[in-house]
Amino acid sequence: MFEGAPMPPRLLRTSEAGRFLGLSGRTLEKHRTYGTGPTYRKIGGRVVYAIDDLQTWADRGAKSSTSDPGQGRVLPARPPETLPFS
Repeated sequence: MFEGAPMPPRLLRTSEAGRFLGLSGRTLEKHRTYGTGPTYRKIGGRVVYAIDDLQTWADRGAKSSTSDPGQGRVLPARPPETLPFS
């Protein structure tokens, strides 16, 4: 690497990304299938996640109390047609 050049974002495989989020790798696979999960990349047939993308997705569910509607939602890993409308 060149001196002073920024390091590229670390990319995590599905199992590592799951551990980062406290989810199973299988749950992340379901999120990919249903389009409800974090942004991912395919590189040479491998699925990888950037840490910033995982954190951004998880932050959508941030709340300060049970009555806080928050700014967004992290959807469950289910097909969209089975999700309740809100």
